[in-house]
This record gives sequence, structure tokens and C-alpha cells, in this order.
Amino acid sequence: KEPVEIAKGIYWVGYSDINSGLHCNPYLIIEEQEAVLIDGGSRDDFSNVMLKILRTGLDPSQITRLVYQHYDPDLCGSLPQLESIISNDSLKIISHHDNNIFIHYYSPKTKKLDFRDLDNHFDFATGRRLEFYATPYCHQLGSFITYDRQTKTLFSSDLFGSFDTVWRLYLKLSDRCKSCLDAGSCDQGSVCPIKGIKQFHQRIMTSNLAAAHTMSVIESLDIDRIAPQHGSIISSREDIETIFRHLR
Repeated sequence: KEPVEIAKGIYWVGYSDINSGLHCNPYLIIEEQEAVLIDGGSRDDFSNVMLKILRTGLDPSQITRLVYQHYDPDLCGSLPQLESIISNDSLKIISHHDNNIFIHYYSPKTKKLDFRDLDNHFDFATGRRLEFYATPYCHQLGSFITYDRQTKTLFSSDLFGSFDTVWRLYLKLSDRCKSCLDAGSCDQGSVCPIKGIKQFHQRIMTSNLAAAHTMSVIESLDIDRIAPQHGSIISSREDIETIFRHLR
């Protein structure tokens, strides 16, 4: 019921449904009097997400940017409700042109920006910077990821996501998982977190060439944690490297 601060000024404001294997993770970044909401969630999740936002103590009108890393309804479905509650004329959407075409159908109201026209970044008034990196065809043409340079947090959208029947906010890999060389032979069944991540990518990221390019982009970043839009937050460098090894 409460928001969870996963790094300085970054809050998980998602919603866990024990009857669903696909858990969605919107993230709120608060930097003094400004806030950015990343992948705000579906229409049905809106009340849970907004309640968590309010419980951070933030006035919704302080949200000045909505970042949508692709255009699926589990990210963008609550856009009309967010616009109504935020009620801020300076609100803008940051995405990619190819996403904005479809996001416009959720609501034509808020001005939509292409991150490439912003020199691939957004700066808060304090100077805190969010950087945007294109990840074409992972899994949409206009897909991208967001990197908070201050906390070294990567918001990876569907990348590093998973479909989990047993869900927890933070990924916890056992020593056995960390030494595993072949998740396909794992005998932990649906409980195996690495197998869940690999199977999700095999279904969602259908181009090996696109996935390889994206992994090379991500590996160039200095990352302390990965915050995906589905699945669990990967909060240690050792676990990040383990997942990388299985997805390469």
C-alpha cells in the first residue's frame, strides 16, 4: 500500500496483484519541487498508483513530465486520469515520435515531445539529469530506456522484465542462480527467476539483432540498479551481471 523509495528520490508506485503474473512498475522521481512519472500505468491501476504518489507527500501538480518508454496500454492507459489530477498547463509527455503517434489516441491534450529533439536528456532545475537511449525493436520501433545519472538507476521498460507467478519487488538470486550456466536445465520450474526473465524476453523481444544492439548500449552505462516496468528490481551489480550473462 505504500510507495517504496528504491534510490534517492526514486519511488516505486506500482501495484502487486497476486492473481496476475504480469506486475507493472511505474516509477516516480521527485527532485525538490519537480517530479517525473515514468510509465504511469494502466487505467485500472490508476487509483493504486495515484494513492502511492499522494503518500510520498507530493502534490500531483508538481509532476511536470510523463515519460512513456513505449506506447502499450499497461504504460499509457491512465494518461487521461493523470492529466485530470495533475492539472498543470506545463505538463509535457516525453517519448519517441513513433510512440507519440499512438499515445495521442489515449489523449490528444498534453503536448508530446520526442526525446531526440531534447538532445536525449531532461534536466531538473537542480541539474539532476535523466538520459534517454533508443532501443529500437525492443520491443517497439520507438522503444527507449531512461538512465538517472545521479543514482545510476536504469529504467529499462520491458527489458529485464519477467512474467512471475511468485513476485517480489526486489530480485533475490541465490548462489545457485548466480553460478548457473544454463537456465534451460533449471529444475526450480516456474520459481526460477532467470528462466522467467529469459522466457519473457524470448516472447517479447523477437529480434536477436535488436536485442544484441540494445545490450551493448546498456553495458556501456555505469548501472547500480535496473528498474524494469515488469518483474522485479535488480538491485545489485552481481545480479545485474548474472542476468546479462543469460541474456547475451
